[in-house]
Parts: sequence; C-alpha cells; structure tokens
Amino acid sequence: MNPLLSVADLSIAVGQGGREIVQRVSFEVAPGERVGIVGESGSGKTQAARAVIGLTPAPLVQSGGSILFDGIDIAKADAATLRTLRGARIGMVFQEPMTSLNPSMSIGRQLDEGVALHRRDLDVKARTQRILSMLARVGIRDPQAAMQAWPHEFSGGMRQRMMLASVMLLEPALLIADEPTTALDAVVQRDVLELMGALAREQNTALLMISHDLPMVACYTDRIVVMEKGQVVESGDTPLILAAPRHPYTRKLLDAMPRRMPARPPVAEAPLVEVRNLVVDYAGRRRLFSRSAGMRALKGIDLQVRPREVVAVVGGSGSGKTTLGRVIAGLLKASSGEVRFRGQSIRRGSPGWRDYRMNCQMVFQDPYSSLDPRMTIGQLVGEGLRFMPQLDGRAKRMRLDEVLTEVGLGSEYASRYPHQLSGGQRQRVAIARAVVRRPAFVIADEPVSALDVTVRAQVLSLFAQLQEKHGFSCLFISHDLSVVEQVADRVIVMREGEIVEQGGRDGIFDQPRHAYTRRLLQAIPALAPNGMGGVSLRWRLEGEPSD
Repeated sequence: MNPLLSVADLSIAVGQGGREIVQRVSFEVAPGERVGIVGESGSGKTQAARAVIGLTPAPLVQSGGSILFDGIDIAKADAATLRTLRGARIGMVFQEPMTSLNPSMSIGRQLDEGVALHRRDLDVKARTQRILSMLARVGIRDPQAAMQAWPHEFSGGMRQRMMLASVMLLEPALLIADEPTTALDAVVQRDVLELMGALAREQNTALLMISHDLPMVACYTDRIVVMEKGQVVESGDTPLILAAPRHPYTRKLLDAMPRRMPARPPVAEAPLVEVRNLVVDYAGRRRLFSRSAGMRALKGIDLQVRPREVVAVVGGSGSGKTTLGRVIAGLLKASSGEVRFRGQSIRRGSPGWRDYRMNCQMVFQDPYSSLDPRMTIGQLVGEGLRFMPQLDGRAKRMRLDEVLTEVGLGSEYASRYPHQLSGGQRQRVAIARAVVRRPAFVIADEPVSALDVTVRAQVLSLFAQLQEKHGFSCLFISHDLSVVEQVADRVIVMREGEIVEQGGRDGIFDQPRHAYTRRLLQAIPALAPNGMGGVSLRWRLEGEPSD
C-alpha cells in the first residue's frame, strides 16, 4: 500500500542558512494508520507536524527534504492548493482549544465556516444538520444550544470535543493531533482520545499524534517516532519500541516516567493545617431583569494536613480542587467554615493571619503567568524575603543564592528575566519563590502538568528533595494520577465540590472503594517496567467493571 503521507529527510532552519531545528526527519503514515511522534519540548516534533500542513511559522523555513501528501509536494504547493488541502484533506487539532476557537464567534458559525468553504454542494439546512449530527456524535448533550453558545461557556474538555467536531466534519484523510489532551483530567482525556480514535476508524482517517504523554501514545498508536534535538533517534512498532528500546534517549524517556515510591510511615502529630466544613458559593450571573442561579463550588469540606505530610487532592475538572487550594491559601473567601493553622482559627485580620500567610506559600500551575515579566529572577525570588527583619541585606543575598542553587539554577540566573528561561526553569523559579522563606506549608496547584516527561521527573525529584530537607507540609493538587502515585502520602478524591474518598496512597490506588475513584484510575493507562529495560502497557484495576 502506498503511504498517504511521506516525509523524507525533512529539515527546518531558522531563516535561510540558519541553525537547523529539524534535521533530516523521515517517517510515513499509511491510510488509516495511527502514528505517534514523541520527544521533549524543543525536540522539533511540533514543527515537523506543522510543516506537513504548510504552517511553518516565520522565520522558520523548510531547508531540505520533501513532504508528499497523497502525491502532492507540500513545499511546492501554491496557496490555492494548500487551502484545498487544509481542513478538507488534512485536519489539525491544536494543543489549546481556547486559543484555536474564535472568542468573537458562536460555536455554530465557527463549525459552519469550514463546511461552507469546502462543501459547496451543501445548502445551509444540510450544513446545519451535518453540524448538529457531529456535535451529538462527539458527546454534546444539547447540540442546538451549543451552536448558539460561545467558546468561553464550555469547559476545556467540551472545547476540545468541539475542535474535534470541526475537524472531523470534513472527513479528512489525515488528522494531526498536537498534544490534544495536555490540560484535561484523566476521565475527559480518555473520552476525547477514545472519541478521536472512533471517528478516525469510522472515516478511515490516518492519525498523526504529537505528544509527550508516553502511556497515551502507547495506547492509541500503531507506530512511534522518537525525536531528540530535531532528529529521529528511533522508530518502529509501538509495542516493540516500548518493550525493548534500543536508543539511550528512548530509555531515558521511559526511565523518567513516574514510579510509586515506598510509603512513608504515617505522621502521628497534631494537624498543621485543618479545614472544617468549608463551603464556597458563587453568585449567579446578573442579567437585565434577573440573576441566574448560583453554584456551590465546595460543599462542606473537611481535611487535615499533618507536619511533613504530602496530601494530594485529585478529581476531574470542576471538582473544586483548585478552589479548595485557593481558599486555604487565603486567595478566595469562603462562604462558611474555617481554616485552622497549628490549632488556631485563621481569618483575615485575626491575630494569627499574618503568621499563617507568611508560612503558607503557593506554586501555581502556569509559572509564566504568575511571574512578573518586568522583574528579574533575583527580584522575584527575593521578594519573599521583604518581611523578614531578622535577615540583613547580606543574609538575604546569601539566602537568595542558596535557594537558587537548591532548585538547580545557580546565582547566575538572578539577573535573568522569566522570558529567558524554559518552562522547566520557570517552574523551578516558582518553587524557589515558595520555599525561600522556609514556610511550614506549601500548596502546589498542578505544578508539573505542562512539563514534558524528563523535566517533570526533574521537578518532582527537586520538590521531594526540598520537602525532605526543609520539612514543609504540602497540599498537592493534580489531575495526573501517575504523579500523585509518586509523591503523595495520602490522597483525597473530589467530585463536584465534595470529598468522595480519602485515605493512604496505597489503599486508594490498590483498593479504591468509591465508584468515581475506580473510574479515575481506570481512565488512564500505565507503563509498567518489564524487567528487560523496557515497559509494557497495562490498565489500572484491570478486570474490574468500569462505571
């Protein structure tokens, strides 16, 4: 069978004669085949995929090789030819659906745009019916209402379903999915990928998946291409590559996967932080003559975090886990209930409030948006030392140098700005900001969700070392169960603002009692070491019925 897509010796450079960021990359995709491209950030996998659809951004240029799609040379195709291919023959689902969907257009108009351009044989009524059928197919409960709605009115999972609907409406021969589930929770992630696979099979669409999520690539692809620093270092059938990787870089990626560490003995001391019957209500949206119904985001939450303990909070999008973290950090006000620190009730303006705020620090999900771009790294990290009168100027400079060294950056980074650092380095800065005061309690909200596998492993190792060295307690909020399995002492499972199950990590992962916990665990595949330097794919709680 002739390949649908043939990429041969593809090279992409920064301007004519500039540095090559993609070097002699070759791979093929047959009709209906599923191929995954994996690698760290900066490996060139996204640029190689974008070149297939002629979306290489300036100043990058294709400096060598060829891309043949169904016999058409993409590099030599004119603008008119590319317009006929994009959407109709090659579809692409981008990493962040909110930036791909036009916020000023309704969902219906956006979905109709491509169909009207490429299917001139359909009138308005036929196009509308086609869109409604596809929205229903991707799991939108009220397709008619969804067509009138706007992108911001939907969750990340729903927006990704709509992006998938817009692409599959035209029944392309090739679907390129660039990190399609990065920011989605486990259940939504599996739903989207299962849906993508089902639609591709129904329409015999080939799939090119770009991802750093090795378990998902292992589960949903037939062949895998491993890229490092712009080059293909290994490729072949997915099960064979994962079971017996030949290249050191592939083994490095697999070794960086989170692993369950031995359980630490439970802490018997009194709670450091305690939450009692915490309730958060959001008021409804004001309309012209009325107000819509409000929402209760947290419904009477009780939890404890003991000294030196890591308590993980997991759950799907909208479960209330981030709201819980922000209330405990004092960034949101609770409607009722209380937060206690070292046995004392903490409220804004209370005697213990200042001590608590100094001892409670937070690591946010996106370090780039939480770091002031106008401040140097030294200023950002040193800001936390302003209210420490016991440290003079020299002592503060020593503490700053010490913490930058602890997080693996070094004092030479103090003069740099956030935009000059990689994502992993920015997350190290965010962690340095949180621990520079030597706090008693740290809240980490999805601290590694946007990092690739090796950087994630480095940041998790760093976090564990700092927690062991300084002895702070941690509330670790995450939707990535494999990460939670590595770092947590206890696990709290939330759903729709309530705690449905909590207990020791091993008990939650090995013997979950609640149906929702089992559903979360069953939603994501895992890669288990096979004893031969590779891994094998397995599903958690195999053999149990899924709710």
